[in-house]
Amino acid sequence: MADSDKQSILELYMGEALKEAKKAEAHGDIPVGAIIVREGKIIARGHNLREQEQSVLLHAEIVAIQEACKALGSWRLRDCDLYVTLEPCPMCAGAIIEAQMRTVIFGADDSKWGAGGSLFQLLESPLLNYQAKVISGICAEESKALLQQFFAARRNTNPAK
Repeated sequence: MADSDKQSILELYMGEALKEAKKAEAHGDIPVGAIIVREGKIIARGHNLREQEQSVLLHAEIVAIQEACKALGSWRLRDCDLYVTLEPCPMCAGAIIEAQMRTVIFGADDSKWGAGGSLFQLLESPLLNYQAKVISGICAEESKALLQQFFAARRNTNPAK
């Protein structure tokens, strides 16, 4: 497969993750979306549900991982790839490693919480018994713009915060 074809596929799947991010935004959550792909098919989707469900655990990645585990009837997601619009945090990176996912593809870097290379490198750490390959920067500008617009609107709505 040519590099341009691979890039197109990455962007196509990240577009699906961006659709999930917009669902989070629609109910007041930080717009982060994720999908999980296995053998060329989307098997799970997730978006942030922290505000909606009042649960610190319900990041987009965790929601998608739970759905994928149910779909496959297994907690091992070895032949699965995660697409997420924002670099995973340490909690999500831990879940990704525990699930033994093959690849993590993310859009925007997260300089405050990123565990895929920006702040920490958990996903590819040789100190752990399992590593996931990381591909970053796919649809990064769209992912970043969605986050920036969300936080700008939030500041304009409640400037005291």
